[in-house]
Amino acid sequence: MALSFYCLPQLVRFLQCAWIQRLASREVRRYDVGVIRSTQAQPQRSLQVGRLVGVCAFLMLLLLVSLLVSALLGPGGTDLGQLLPLDPSSNPEAATLLLVRLPRSILAALVGMALAAVGVAFQSLLRNPLADPFIMGVSGGAALGGSLALVLVGGLGPLAVLGVQGPAAFLGALFATFLVYRLGRVGGRIDATTILLVGVVFNAFASAIIMFIKSVVSATKTQEVLFWLMGSLGYRDYLSLAALAGGVLLGLVVLMSSTGAMNAMALGDRGASNLGVDVERIKLRVFLSASLLTGLAVSVSGIIGFVGLIVPHLMRLILGPDHRLLLPASALAGGIFLVLADLGARLLFVALDTEPPVGVVTAFLGGPFFLWLLRHRHQVAFS
Repeated sequence: MALSFYCLPQLVRFLQCAWIQRLASREVRRYDVGVIRSTQAQPQRSLQVGRLVGVCAFLMLLLLVSLLVSALLGPGGTDLGQLLPLDPSSNPEAATLLLVRLPRSILAALVGMALAAVGVAFQSLLRNPLADPFIMGVSGGAALGGSLALVLVGGLGPLAVLGVQGPAAFLGALFATFLVYRLGRVGGRIDATTILLVGVVFNAFASAIIMFIKSVVSATKTQEVLFWLMGSLGYRDYLSLAALAGGVLLGLVVLMSSTGAMNAMALGDRGASNLGVDVERIKLRVFLSASLLTGLAVSVSGIIGFVGLIVPHLMRLILGPDHRLLLPASALAGGIFLVLADLGARLLFVALDTEPPVGVVTAFLGGPFFLWLLRHRHQVAFS
């Protein structure tokens, strides 16, 4: 069963990359035409502050509600009558709520926010609506670093793994980011098509190394690597969550500062330059900040696919293509989506007698949704 859980998201991701290679030029043209029409139709219209605040406030409320529901529900349920006093040291119900479920739910929200925001950023950077956080090679580098750490220090105990695996995955993401950026430059400029191809190739290369590692280690280590690669949300302390939240917030602030330029880049590099946008500087800022957000997410959760594809498309259908609203709304909606997906994974423990990784749940939801969206809603989303 573990092998099938691993193969499904990997197969879907492979098919997604194949579709991107086949449809890239056609989808880029549709994306450009749709966003440019929107820009030309309302050239002087500015984003209404009231709408931005209202949408974000509503989504923030939904996120808080989803966090509360996720913390209260679980395979064993929660006895509300025994919840008080909220003292984890003396009350088992409070300890389960505050030290187990709530940190995991917050972790899911932070990872979902990062992945959804990166999806918006990469779709804007590549001008390709099929792009997501895991086609740029960053996930491959993070997965390779985390897998090596798990194999090399796994014998030292779980605390050593927790202390080394996350930083190793993040360093792997940094290395992949540097490599893809250097090889993706053509004539001193960032070429979207080249950087996409380099990312796909590097992911395949990293996957081959991981497969080799799994073939030479023990069966126990292989299972540990498989489970981490399938995307799983573990249990973190609040200090680790605070550090992760700081990194995610910093990345989101950098991306938010570039949303106006993202709108202009829908006109193409030359059109954006004519509007006064430093295209190469914006590309570098978006690519590096989005890659670092991806590295942070993968370092704490493994590879959780489709969040950066489903959520931006859904928000674009509802709110339109303006990145000043789309990016913060997608980030909040991504947090909601992954919190609820993780809740579903935990509740499946009752039926399956084992907890499937949350990456499997997002793949089961994301695969059909991607096909449906590509077939029936794409022209609505970008027109």
